[in-house]
Amino acid sequence: MSLAGVSCLVTGAGGFLGQRIIQLLLEEEEALAEIRLLDKAFSSEALRSFGKFQGKTEVKILEGDIRDVTFLYRACQGVSLVIHTASIIDFLGLVETQMLWEVNVTGTQMLLEACTRCNVQHFIYTSTVEVTGPNCKGDPVFNGDEDTVYECMSKSIYAQSKRLAEDFVLKADGQVLKDGGVLLTCALRSMYIFGEGCPFLQGHLDKCLLNKNVYLRFSRKEALVNPVYVGNIAWAHVQAAKALQVPQKARHIRGQFYYISDDTPHMSYADLNYELTKDLGFGIEPRLPMPLSVLYYFSLLLEIMSFLLRPFVRCGKMGIRPRSHSRQPSVLHSKNLLRDGEKPGL
Repeated sequence: MSLAGVSCLVTGAGGFLGQRIIQLLLEEEEALAEIRLLDKAFSSEALRSFGKFQGKTEVKILEGDIRDVTFLYRACQGVSLVIHTASIIDFLGLVETQMLWEVNVTGTQMLLEACTRCNVQHFIYTSTVEVTGPNCKGDPVFNGDEDTVYECMSKSIYAQSKRLAEDFVLKADGQVLKDGGVLLTCALRSMYIFGEGCPFLQGHLDKCLLNKNVYLRFSRKEALVNPVYVGNIAWAHVQAAKALQVPQKARHIRGQFYYISDDTPHMSYADLNYELTKDLGFGIEPRLPMPLSVLYYFSLLLEIMSFLLRPFVRCGKMGIRPRSHSRQPSVLHSKNLLRDGEKPGL
């Protein structure tokens, strides 16, 4: 499988995952014809990193708003593959619902429409395990896969927006393009992503430094999840892109979602942060700051206060937020992972 000669658009290219996907695409042995990097703004550090790997592939920087339909049409002209990672990630309800919905849902819809009009053949959507649940009982999932029946009842606006956007992407599979071709789509549901430059870990590390180099425990040790290394989730996007180029493989993955995890040991979010940095001398609190039942009602009180004050307080800062809540155990894996050319993690 090869991406030689492909023109690709990557949204959210300046983000944590987007940058790693770009890096892998630029390192391909057979060069792509072009990679267009779309984001609202790029840091100087991100632009420097792209320059390090640029070779035979032409790279274009596109700064603009994903809610700008004219901008999206220009970005998609002449492109055959779109990797859509752009979204607002907000677990704490700090971003206005309208803004989050416009970017995550409406932005995805407009991008799909632009792909149809501009004859883009392949579309890969970066989804999240958050769209899976929890259900109304908060039941954990053990050894789940794509066939596991689990009713999603999440009240998180972020999770709802990602779930609806994913639905739009998967339902768009088979849509007839303007030139008579067919759009092929798939979605990759990522677990919690860690790795070099991880903004989530950085947020917890900042708090750790303020707490005399001891991590605050925000999840029970028994609340197991299966994280994924950023290089592996990025490689999964590249593998999916390659598979969509081959008709025999494309017919098996089109219109489907896949959980993406790796062999990182199952552990809680808090313990993962500790394991990644313990050799630097950091410690971690042995238990939650208060009993789980008390913590639950304290969190409920904060949520009620947040709801009551939301009409009067607006947060002007948006983007990636560190997870700060305790989660039910969730161990999901893909029984249909694309293993060809798999790269190792850490």
